[in-house]
Amino acid sequence: MNGLHDARTIDIHAHVVLEETMGAAGRFGPELTEDPTGQPLFRVGGYELRGVRYRGSPFMDVDLRLARMDESGIDFQVLSPNPLTYFHFIDTAEAVAFCRRHNDILAKLVAGHSNRLAGFAALPMQDPVAAIEELTRAVTELGLKGGYIGTDFGRPFNDPDLDPFYEACVRLDVPLFIHPAPAGIDGPAGDPNLKQFDLALLTGFMAQETLAVATLIFGGVLERHPKLDICVSHGGGAVAFIAGRLAAAGKLRPWSRDSLRQDGAFEEQLARIWYDNHLNDDRALDYLISIVGDDRLVLGTNFAGWDQHHVEPDHPLSRKMADNARRLLRADKA
Repeated sequence: MNGLHDARTIDIHAHVVLEETMGAAGRFGPELTEDPTGQPLFRVGGYELRGVRYRGSPFMDVDLRLARMDESGIDFQVLSPNPLTYFHFIDTAEAVAFCRRHNDILAKLVAGHSNRLAGFAALPMQDPVAAIEELTRAVTELGLKGGYIGTDFGRPFNDPDLDPFYEACVRLDVPLFIHPAPAGIDGPAGDPNLKQFDLALLTGFMAQETLAVATLIFGGVLERHPKLDICVSHGGGAVAFIAGRLAAAGKLRPWSRDSLRQDGAFEEQLARIWYDNHLNDDRALDYLISIVGDDRLVLGTNFAGWDQHHVEPDHPLSRKMADNARRLLRADKA
């Protein structure tokens, strides 16, 4: 196989944990240790993730990753930051230090396996100017494929201060991938109900993705930046299922813009966004496709996670998603 150009399956939802980034955010870590019972413990600031074994797993061992990719029918992956380590709410200097270290190490890792792997850049989104600088460095000097950010970094996606950042994505001709992090890691705590049954992951992520899509459209981001390519994880959360309600608001609510008041206008904007197919249910995926089509649908597995889903390399939709991913990743420039 000759890498991205002829891969049958291209996974764009595959997180990585890098040993060399431990402690790169100063007192915030990250740190990998064990609890008193011998269970693995991953600390990010005051947040502790217990029971997930990163060391000795495909998250950290590239040989194990490649072997698991072969077993799973995945030809090519674009590796992305662990959402626990976005560090979007810590001091800018510490966030920049972590992002630079992360991107340097990730670039070296994927360069050694360029026929199977590429990377997305971690960015210090609490400071849009610093985010532009690091995205530019990561793309032009390190060869990473675009930016990878959370849904919450202290300002809404339609904040005018972010317009120069979106302009930089367009100028560099790279996509921007959006994936939530659990509330409360290094920023504001979420609803207390999210703290049991893994609801921060199961419903919190869905809510944040839905909010992101709605804000991008209602806030006019896609209209101001018509060449901007944004991809949202997990099929955009619940956005397909409430598309009718959101479209009605675009037509009727007093805060909406004239451009959204025409029939089909909201749906047209919705189809401008890219989505990964990580929904864990073919019925949900079919419904998403019925709303936005499949021209901007890409494969995302949450590789090596508890909810990694099955890949069918020879399915027509898999081939379609691989071709879509090549467009999203600008494979013709590689």
